[in-house]
Amino acid sequence: MTQLAPSDRSGPDGTEPWPLRDYAFIGDGERGALISPRGGLVWLCAPRWDSDAVFSQLIGGAGQYTVRPADNWQVSGGFYENGTLVRVSRWVTSGAVFVTRDALALPADPERLVLLRQVTLERGPSSGAGVALVLDPRPGFGRAELNGWQLSREPVGPGGAASDDAAPVWTASGGGLRMRWAGAPEARPGPDGALHGTFTLREGERRDLVLEITTERAAGTGSLEPHGLWEETQRRWRQAVPECGNLLAPRDARKAYAVLHGLTSGAGGMVAAATTSLPEHAGEGRNYDYRYAWLRDQSYAGIAVAAHGPHPLLESACDFVTARILEDGDALRPAYTVTGDPVPEERTLGLSGYPGGSDRVGNQAGRQFQLDTFGEVLQLYAAAARHGHLEDRDVRRAVEVAITAVERNWERPEAGMWELEERWWTHSRLSVVTGLRALAAQLPEREAARPRALAETVLAQARARCLRPDGVWARAADDPEVDAAVLLPLARGCLPMDDPSTARTVRAVQDELAEDGFVYRFRHDGRPLAAAEGAFLLCGFMMSLVTNHLGDRPSALRWFERNRAAYGPPALYAEEFDVEQRQLRGNLPQAFVHALLLENAVRLAD
Repeated sequence: MTQLAPSDRSGPDGTEPWPLRDYAFIGDGERGALISPRGGLVWLCAPRWDSDAVFSQLIGGAGQYTVRPADNWQVSGGFYENGTLVRVSRWVTSGAVFVTRDALALPADPERLVLLRQVTLERGPSSGAGVALVLDPRPGFGRAELNGWQLSREPVGPGGAASDDAAPVWTASGGGLRMRWAGAPEARPGPDGALHGTFTLREGERRDLVLEITTERAAGTGSLEPHGLWEETQRRWRQAVPECGNLLAPRDARKAYAVLHGLTSGAGGMVAAATTSLPEHAGEGRNYDYRYAWLRDQSYAGIAVAAHGPHPLLESACDFVTARILEDGDALRPAYTVTGDPVPEERTLGLSGYPGGSDRVGNQAGRQFQLDTFGEVLQLYAAAARHGHLEDRDVRRAVEVAITAVERNWERPEAGMWELEERWWTHSRLSVVTGLRALAAQLPEREAARPRALAETVLAQARARCLRPDGVWARAADDPEVDAAVLLPLARGCLPMDDPSTARTVRAVQDELAEDGFVYRFRHDGRPLAAAEGAFLLCGFMMSLVTNHLGDRPSALRWFERNRAAYGPPALYAEEFDVEQRQLRGNLPQAFVHALLLENAVRLAD
């Protein structure tokens, strides 16, 4: 394997890795970027989510795009403009205060990304204050070389036709991509091949930087004029993200919706997370590529959105899931690319990886059979039915295919929600029971009998094989331990309200898998829970839903608020939370955590 060029991690320039809790995320639906507290864009794949990275320092690769005060004596903080993924940072140095704004421009184009960066000197000396720049794209995870930067004058306005719009623009190409960078004519190529520069701003002055990365086919066709790009991006965010003022924790709920929107492609697929190979627990080997669309996760997002209203993300989820079911039927896979293609085989890149993690791309889950995927999809259709989606002919066909697939496959051992060895997992059976029952409640009586009878058959076998003598649902037919995954079907009404196994299972999970207000998935071995992995935020929000379902609203609110607080300064959620060190673990931002937060915000506001 070819060893890829590592990033320079020796100097105090902000390129060294930060704790995951400190990274901000910007996304446009087709790709996403992570930005460090020192202004370094350290992760971006182009042109699409699962393309090779152009900036891969996050996992030990090459490439960076840094915009920060030239004064190294600085602290920074920031926030997102409400209901958007426009990231605002405020930098306080020894003698000045800067404000920066970062966003990926909307509307998104699968073959063209536009990265907007804006710097304003809010307060500073009369002589002004300096801003330092480094632009060093390295396509192909660092494999591809650029052909060298060239500075020329180009039209930057719409259509690129008017001569009075001409402005200095840096251009380069490599790895099948072309780059244009406007706003930094004073930058110069260094011996490392990167563009380096500084400029001075006076108080109240602003500088806009616009980076375009396109495929060769789409090169040079779009505007680089920053004012129009910013205006349209903000307009699109206002259009896409609904108001959430009637929900619990409305700002966080709206932020969760914005994250889900930023992870959802125009082709319909929603990636599970923007990153790959970030460690769930250092040295445990659980480092996966989540830049693909899991139907389960997208169903969670659709169900959460449906609970609030008939918003566009619900339609995206239904359309994407329906297309996969109609195409693959019984062979439905849990994960696809955002365009519905197969997930590539797992491989490594020859990079060092994020500390404690690895450098894997591709995912073996794309070839597994997971029965619960059908259950989650049926629950999505039931939720969408309240907004008229069952009137769509393709959706009705997909419902029929999914029910038939459950009939044929519910007895098969399968990989389960956590993508482990093939066994008779309890959660998978309860999930399809929940989906079948929820769907039957939305169908005309003449059509409801079949899914209702199938649900009873599956549940009877699950009771016989997976319900322990003490009335607690076991993890699997051959494993009596508890698993937090079963909380979700119990919360969604899998069983009658008076069935005592729900409350008993909830108590068992709290006794055996909960710690300090957080919930772990399952017990790996005899070690303390925190020694094996972080608490699973998805499971903490499941606990909030199920305790609310049982009528214990105070407990539900406590679980919700405890897990809602498990983020860093940018207020993003990863897959796991290290309870002892108060750190994020796993890929970032994790879609299903934001989906369950949104659903809780809706349910608990009722």
